[in-house]
Amino acid sequence: MLADNKFQTFLSLINASSKDELLWMNGYLNGVVKTQLGLGTSTVVADVIATPAVSKITIVYGTETGNSKRLATDFATKAKHNKINVKVVGMDQYRLTDLPKEEYLLAIVSTHGEGEPPAAAKKFYDHIHQNGFKLDKLKYSVLALGDTSYPLFCKTGEEVDEQFLKLGGNRIAPMQKCDVEYDVEAKSWFDTVLKALQQSSVTTAAPTIALKKTGKQIYTGTVLTKINLNDRGSNKETWHIEIAAEGVQYQCGDSLGIVPENPSAIVKEIIAVAKADATKKITFHEEETTIYNLLKHKINILFLTERLVKQYGEITGHDIPATKMDLLDLLKIYPVKDAAEFEVVIGKMNAISPRLYTIASSPAAHDGEVHVLAVKDTFVINDQQKVGLCTGYLSEIEVNTQQKFFVQPNKRFRLPAEDKDVIMVGPGTGVAAFRSFLAERDATGASGKNWLFFGEQHFASDFLYQTEMQNWFETGVLNNINLAFSRDQHFKIYVQHKMLKHAAELFQWLDGGASFYICGQKAPMSVDVENALLKIIQEQGNKTSEEARAYLNLMEEEGRYEKDVY
Repeated sequence: MLADNKFQTFLSLINASSKDELLWMNGYLNGVVKTQLGLGTSTVVADVIATPAVSKITIVYGTETGNSKRLATDFATKAKHNKINVKVVGMDQYRLTDLPKEEYLLAIVSTHGEGEPPAAAKKFYDHIHQNGFKLDKLKYSVLALGDTSYPLFCKTGEEVDEQFLKLGGNRIAPMQKCDVEYDVEAKSWFDTVLKALQQSSVTTAAPTIALKKTGKQIYTGTVLTKINLNDRGSNKETWHIEIAAEGVQYQCGDSLGIVPENPSAIVKEIIAVAKADATKKITFHEEETTIYNLLKHKINILFLTERLVKQYGEITGHDIPATKMDLLDLLKIYPVKDAAEFEVVIGKMNAISPRLYTIASSPAAHDGEVHVLAVKDTFVINDQQKVGLCTGYLSEIEVNTQQKFFVQPNKRFRLPAEDKDVIMVGPGTGVAAFRSFLAERDATGASGKNWLFFGEQHFASDFLYQTEMQNWFETGVLNNINLAFSRDQHFKIYVQHKMLKHAAELFQWLDGGASFYICGQKAPMSVDVENALLKIIQEQGNKTSEEARAYLNLMEEEGRYEKDVY
């Protein structure tokens, strides 16, 4: 038996140790015992510290929001603790000529838009699909990030995994699909990878690990209010919509997901042009439904991608140039032979993807309600004026109608502790998140200071939530507010210009521990704001450009620099 003081030390060590450390200690003690009893070699440490079968791996990541990069960095740290050397590199920075030389490679990649790779991964994705080379030496595994709300869930990860196999690679662990709540599945995947690396085992045809879909909770709410926040003379329609739903649960920073409906007039015209029976039942994605219901509620019939247009041409036998086009226009210009061929066409269409809108309300201030802000999106395709499917749908929605939706959590865009200061940059509809933040801090009596930078085109017609912002400023909830209306003078002024004008005070807030948030358009807004922020840190903090970047990176690691951009 151990003396009491030794026993307490022993227990403290055990309680403070990880699973891996306990396993190491167990092996070490076994070695000591064998040595003392003359049952083994006297070189104890060499006997119990195993050299990993694999000494070096590469982790490549393709990301849209930064999640893949974070996971790659976390896994690299874990691998190094297991005495494996790791190179981590973004797919956009990876030297493609190195790929045939790789022996062990892990790919972490998300899926963007209509099943497309993120912009940062496209060069890598296109390269491996050119089929002009072999990867006979490659041992690999893929972690695919996605969102089960979208019909082409983890499509990019699936295609990268399949292509590596086609090029001669060997899986060391099955592909893992992850939904938006990915931490548990991602950790399990990397633990499996580590075990395979330590054993240096390879399986050539391992199945993928399918994520168990628990499904998002679908709420059915009633539209209470719909208001166009832009005044007469504005170039925009920005709709504030309030929905009441019993039991709805969300946090500030989350998004609301809506699956829009296709316009009834277009659906009816498609059926007429195709000479189809609207009431005929067909099967789509293992679900039986009528042709009308499929076109109205299920499939995307507007702004078809070049891939779908090409597929339409292959089915119908038409030679169609690479283009994007609505299904109705395709049917008119390149008609189907008969109703049966039309059914084949619509059976291969993509399901309607949900659209996400950052929630503009606060659980504390708007109990039982969820509010969204959406600007009606207009654009031109093939010289025709078009309206975004969901923003067009929301602009026509009527008060008192029923609306289904789900809540999309965003754990990386949360308010800090109630006593911490907050700086918010949200031009245009980006202000939605910060209306939520301010309403929550007002309702809960948070003591931290709040500073908002907001921008739009014109003060008179485009100052969204003007009355509320003025009230929050007058009551002290909003300590600072800086406005940038770009078209009210001969030269354009944006939120980043206002930041630079108040650089000294802004840096004082940052250095005092304030959190900095950006919400709104990814490009060019969020890029310009970040560049202005780096300039402020560099100049006001007397730092080099490298030191300013390190300062901002540290803020991000601490959860004090967050972005919700689109």
